[in-house]
Amino acid sequence: MSTGVSLSGRADWLDEKHLQKLLAALTEGGEGARVAGGAVRNALIGQPVADIDIAATTLPEETIRRAQAAGFKTVPTGIEHGTITAIAGGKAYEVTTLRADIETDGRRAKVTFGRDWKADAERRDFTINALYAEADGTVVDLVGGVADIEARRLRFIGDPEARIREDYLRILRFFRFFAWYGDGRPDAEGLKACARLKDGLARLSAERVWSELKKLLSAPDPSRALLWMRQAGVLTAVLPESEKWGIDAIHGLVRTEKDLGWNADPLLRLEAMVPPDAARMKTLAERLRFSNGEGERLKQWALTASPEHKTTETEFSKKLYFGDREGFVDRLRLALAAARARAVEDNQALMEAGGFSRLLGFALKWQKPVFPIKGAHLTKLGASPGPKLGAILRNLEKEWVDSGFILDRGALLERAAKALEG
Repeated sequence: MSTGVSLSGRADWLDEKHLQKLLAALTEGGEGARVAGGAVRNALIGQPVADIDIAATTLPEETIRRAQAAGFKTVPTGIEHGTITAIAGGKAYEVTTLRADIETDGRRAKVTFGRDWKADAERRDFTINALYAEADGTVVDLVGGVADIEARRLRFIGDPEARIREDYLRILRFFRFFAWYGDGRPDAEGLKACARLKDGLARLSAERVWSELKKLLSAPDPSRALLWMRQAGVLTAVLPESEKWGIDAIHGLVRTEKDLGWNADPLLRLEAMVPPDAARMKTLAERLRFSNGEGERLKQWALTASPEHKTTETEFSKKLYFGDREGFVDRLRLALAAARARAVEDNQALMEAGGFSRLLGFALKWQKPVFPIKGAHLTKLGASPGPKLGAILRNLEKEWVDSGFILDRGALLERAAKALEG
């Protein structure tokens, strides 16, 4: 039903000519089309809108016909579930036919298409995600989502257990959306349902689990959601590495991010919750199917030892040369956040925070110097390719680093000549 609430003045994207043209094409001849879900929710909350999804009464083939007639390129991105993507002017709009789930296995659903807006709303997960907006901005709310947005309350639509059994990923989505949009305590019935059905998470693909965790960890402050996940046993189910390590460091890290203007970094936040054990991190990366870059970053963080806060820049530059700079940066960010969290009542921690901040600034600006000697320089001195040449090069490089990168090529070649004579 219409709520008397409008997106007028809250959603510049609603006036985009391509969106209005597509909505007009899909509503001709008595059909219906509305902007649906996250775009409406975020506009009401006052948060940016990334993607614009549309729900329509037209069947997929008719949606394609109408969109193409209106000048849109179409892609059948999920046509078996009623979804096509219409593209124009560099913008993409997902259009999905109204539907109801007739059979689910906790991961995938078989659907039937229909024309019932209430049935379409009730098949969705949370009330705040089941709002629609007409082309003129009028908000249509069939499940009480507007009131929940105003109260910053996250609720499943209908019976929480029934919604979860349709797709167990909704357990993680419950905590993810609570982290982004919820306030106070999570809905009690939803929380109980997540705790009771958490074993169903084992049926999900690793990629879906990590995708949800990463979105949760990207929230401005995921600490409350993580606390409730832990109490419900959900965090242990998907991230057993955090069980004994704990999530206390998240609070200080989030505060430091806000104070120092750091961007929310889901992988850094994950590192704050798991032990720096390279073998276990390798297993974690494999289990959750991290990208190569994510897995390598986690590995280097685990292998890197955080320098002491009193370490000089000269000594630190030597560690950076032979180590992994990103690993040091991650270690120093976490060490700085931990020290800042203790500094309220601990003067020693305040000194440590100053030292870690200094080293972090140095690491972020540091560029690896280029060793001025190569094998070709030694062969000109008469060295033959082989293990001895390699050993001399390594020794020279160590001497160069130990000197603070001061020794020039001439001084190094003199040392090389003496080593070849010996």
